[in-house]
Amino acid sequence: MLDALIIAAHPDDAELGMGGTILRMLEDGLSVGILDLTNGEPTPLGTPEIRMTETQAATDVLGVTWRENLGLPNRKLQPDLAARAALAGVMRQTQPRWLFTHYWVDAHPDHVAACELTEAARFWAKLSKCDLPAKPHHPERIFHFWSVHQKTPPQPSFVIDTTKTHQIKQKAIHCYRSQFPASDSGLSVPERVAAGDAWWGTMIGTAAGEPFACREPIALSGFGDLR
Repeated sequence: MLDALIIAAHPDDAELGMGGTILRMLEDGLSVGILDLTNGEPTPLGTPEIRMTETQAATDVLGVTWRENLGLPNRKLQPDLAARAALAGVMRQTQPRWLFTHYWVDAHPDHVAACELTEAARFWAKLSKCDLPAKPHHPERIFHFWSVHQKTPPQPSFVIDTTKTHQIKQKAIHCYRSQFPASDSGLSVPERVAAGDAWWGTMIGTAAGEPFACREPIALSGFGDLR
């Protein structure tokens, strides 16, 4: 059903880490879904109701038509068996070809847990003779985006050119007003993300880019796939 399922610990993580790539995939006619594992609250300036409204606004900006929330606890996200079963069930129901989730090294425990949970649920999703819903399914690859709280330089496997979509990505990020208020000193979060996208663009000779990692080999049909 879905070509790509983005699994994010909190609403806004998908937009921050790969909003430009989501837009690129949609432009290419791919079906894309976002699954937020938690509602992201509490936060200093947010409420569940505010966050829900902001998430819907950002989703509308991206043009994503499938977005759900797994309802797991924010700040206490754990890759336990119950969460694994719930996520594996979503994978079996949506049948994604690719999964995208957080990079496995991060200062935010929820992000690390989301990565571990996604990897475990991918394996469970293919099991037979179990009480999970729908038919067994095994997504081909897991790709990891950066939406991190750890100030370490990414070492990506590849970078997607987001020159044509980075401005709309910024518009989606700005929907989360409760999460990213204007900064009195230094760059705001949206400004830092824009600066990072511009830097990754310089690494591949474009105006903007988004980095991704993959633990598994990535196949190329030939050198014509390289840019």
